[in-house]
Amino acid sequence: MENLNNVQIRDVDFKIGINLERYTTIKLAEKGNIAICFSEQGLIQLVKYCVDNNISYHLIGWGANQVLLNTKNTLFVKIEFPFDRNSLEYKEGVREFNLPASAPLIQLTSAAVKYGYKGWEVFTGIPASLGGAICMNAGTSLGAIGELVKEIRILKPDGTMKNYICNQKSFSYRNNNFLKQGDIIISAIIKHNGIDDSTPGIISKYLDKRKLSQPLDTKNCGSVFKNLNGFTAGKVIDSVGLKSFGFHNLSVSQKHGNFIENSGEASAEEFERLVLLLQQEIERYSGLKFELEVKVY
Repeated sequence: MENLNNVQIRDVDFKIGINLERYTTIKLAEKGNIAICFSEQGLIQLVKYCVDNNISYHLIGWGANQVLLNTKNTLFVKIEFPFDRNSLEYKEGVREFNLPASAPLIQLTSAAVKYGYKGWEVFTGIPASLGGAICMNAGTSLGAIGELVKEIRILKPDGTMKNYICNQKSFSYRNNNFLKQGDIIISAIIKHNGIDDSTPGIISKYLDKRKLSQPLDTKNCGSVFKNLNGFTAGKVIDSVGLKSFGFHNLSVSQKHGNFIENSGEASAEEFERLVLLLQQEIERYSGLKFELEVKVY
């Protein structure tokens, strides 16, 4: 990759050759390069620079479902656009909000609790930005965020902006069907389904359940595998006796079989190796082939 030490773009902060562990929730120790963008114009100029200089780039949100592996050949990009939580305030007759991709889902959940926004319970407890959640159609047992997204503003690699109108085919299970290589979500219009006094209670109950069933206080990347045809990955992993399975500082969580925990200074390569071993053992004992939900780049 081209030396980025002397590159200067307004509203872009380059961090070169740093440990990237703070940018993912599993905190795997990998050195690499990242650019933090504080404005749309800065992001546009950064993408233009990367395209003009044949530099591979990849956007990361909160890193809750990502493992950064190809760190030597990729410039990772993080957007931190201004977000005003007051923009989520209830207004009579308003059911749509135009929000930056960097808006934290936790703020949307707080608004749902405060105002009773129906439908917003589906992303309860997901540690992600709005853009990252849309990208993977994040969700829970209550539903998925794709059900609520109306329109998305996308930066294309050629520097142009595209407004994408969502439809019934826009999303599938833990995936979107419209983003192309190099596309970056800038903002999105997300709706709610009216005001429901039961929404705060639903959110509270789900958070309590999540605290009991998931390892929220450890370094992990969330669900590792997608569920498959009625088989939940965590239960299958538990049934074949793979809880606590692992090596070095990585192991399957005792609390939930579909989580891998990092108890020290594990690497992305070690994570990839453990995942492969898990897939082999799961298939060997159950005959099931679980696909990854976590994104490995």
